[in-house]
Amino acid sequence: MFIAEIRIENFRLFGAGDQAFVLPLRPGLTALVGENDAGKTAVIDSLRLVLGTRDQDILRVDPMDFHQATPGGERADQIVVRLTFRGLTIADRGAFAEFLTYEMIDGANDTALIVTWVAKRNAKEGSSRRVLPPEWRTGAKGDGPLLDLGARSLLTATYLRPLRDAERAMSAGRGSRLSQILQHTKEIRDTGSPFDKFADPPDDPKTLSVLGVGDYASYLFGESEGIKQARKRLNDEYLKPLSFANDLLHARIGVAGAQEDSLRLRQLLEKLELALTASADDESAHSRGLGSNNLLFMACELLLLAAESDGFPLLLIEEPEAHLHPQRQLRLMSFLQEQAEKIRADGQRIQIIVTTHSPNLASDMQLGNLALIEGGRAFPLCEGKTKLSASDYRFLERFLDVTKANLFFARAVLIVEGDAENILLPVIARLLGRDFHHHGVSVVNVGGVGLGRYARVFMREDEAKDGVINIPVACITDMDVMPDNAPWIVGKLEAGQPIPPLPPSKRQWRIKADFPGAELEQRRAKRKAKASGQKVETFVADEWTLEYDLAFHGLGKHVYRAASLALADDKLNAGTTNQAAILAAADAAYQAWANAAPDKSTLASHVYALFEADSASKAIGAQYLAEQLEKEIADGALDAEGLRARLPPYVVAAIAHVTGPFVLPPAGGASAEPNPPAAAPNPVV
Repeated sequence: MFIAEIRIENFRLFGAGDQAFVLPLRPGLTALVGENDAGKTAVIDSLRLVLGTRDQDILRVDPMDFHQATPGGERADQIVVRLTFRGLTIADRGAFAEFLTYEMIDGANDTALIVTWVAKRNAKEGSSRRVLPPEWRTGAKGDGPLLDLGARSLLTATYLRPLRDAERAMSAGRGSRLSQILQHTKEIRDTGSPFDKFADPPDDPKTLSVLGVGDYASYLFGESEGIKQARKRLNDEYLKPLSFANDLLHARIGVAGAQEDSLRLRQLLEKLELALTASADDESAHSRGLGSNNLLFMACELLLLAAESDGFPLLLIEEPEAHLHPQRQLRLMSFLQEQAEKIRADGQRIQIIVTTHSPNLASDMQLGNLALIEGGRAFPLCEGKTKLSASDYRFLERFLDVTKANLFFARAVLIVEGDAENILLPVIARLLGRDFHHHGVSVVNVGGVGLGRYARVFMREDEAKDGVINIPVACITDMDVMPDNAPWIVGKLEAGQPIPPLPPSKRQWRIKADFPGAELEQRRAKRKAKASGQKVETFVADEWTLEYDLAFHGLGKHVYRAASLALADDKLNAGTTNQAAILAAADAAYQAWANAAPDKSTLASHVYALFEADSASKAIGAQYLAEQLEKEIADGALDAEGLRARLPPYVVAAIAHVTGPFVLPPAGGASAEPNPPAAAPNPVV
């Protein structure tokens, strides 16, 4: 049995009707990812309210939990959480027989358990109880019999809270979590025999059960000569003189304990503690940090879940990465995925639901096991729910590493194809007053491979049914078509060498003449269409590549300087030259090209030749270019509006897509604010 769907209405940020939270689930492991305040904890808390938890920690409904549609508006009258359980075993059907719902799915009869939990606000004036006791209803429409306490106890979940105190949970003490876990494990409950004080020969202590060992210890205490003498003295010298002839007072000294076996076992187990040691033979506990103790705690909880033969095996973990370094996080997630695949003795698999803020964990999981929580809505990333193809899923499972998995936790995403864009665009955005950190933008560098695949993660297959992920995603890609005269300038061809015709040549580079008429724009449209739609948009370079376009649109001298510094980077780091000398030579060379070039495209091609023909590093060049722009802005030689006017339009449009539109400055006046009110009358680019 597993939870196949969670539907939540009017709980915290979740609304009702079309605004209700609906999350379909699959058996096994599911990770809820998304930015802060998206609703991940609210999902876990709703499950805790409906199912209860094994640690006996009670979560109560607060009046603030009722959804408030508008600030200052009236709160909802009731909270409704509906859980649909499917995959019921024969034992499940027997345990919940009177509460089941019979359905027709794909032409076949199926059985489901549907539990609808309802909590209502108390509208009675003057009452101290602000929330009425909740009800657990069953049936497809919540009109079946109420789920009784006995049935609810079979659905109890195991919950590991965020920033948990694992060391305290594993310590000895009354009501300790360790005693609760051990009491229900098969090994403790069924291994060994009871103690018989009349056995002849006496029992071997090693063959006794845990309860038998406790009884044996109590017997030994009672047979201790010291206790016997103390008891005799107490009775003879103190109680006997205080007794009446027909009412003798007599004391017994023994180990305190209940008569009922389950209570005596619990009292014994409460004296145990769990600690890590250096080896299997080491009896002394070794001090460990919070991370290692957390792993010990989770292992203990999974021991209980895996060993049980009844009940619903659900594990809820908030932030499993707490206190764990990245390598431990990856080991943990792999372990959880393995545990979720195992079949228990009763034929059931453990269902695990985790919330995480860790790109490490997200990158190590299968994409189909992730559910993105955004704006109070759930967007499962499994096949059939996204625009990703089967090939896309296989690709992303290979290449979606931790540096790229941060896209699951962003308010906006900028996907780029190279290190230069990854270095330069955040700096440009900041200089334009659009700091990516301030706007919650993650830059994902896919290294020139699979840009569209990453973008389609955010595109829903059925937009009308599932809605749209309200996270703007901008993809920046090169046009990869050079001017007709560029091949000789950038070193693709020797002087006087003709351009090889297509076909029969297999040249990889293209010039504009290869795309007569409308074919060039058709190529652009095709590139955009690979990853555009809903909140995703691809921005194709206006001319050729980022470096070429920067030079073409107004930063030619800056790019030439940056490329020259990149070529001299080793000498600069070694101290055999200095920036002033490099920049003086670069300025002279650039001015010579500017005087000789017949048009902008020729000049920009000569600038780009430093990267293409002379092999200047684009990444190092981006670093030097960013430093130049930052210095000119700081010195007042350039301002944000002046920089924006010199940038390629597609770069400005991509930044605007993930941070909000730019507003043109009023005619003859100062520039408008970078983030105008929505009703601003100024034209938008």
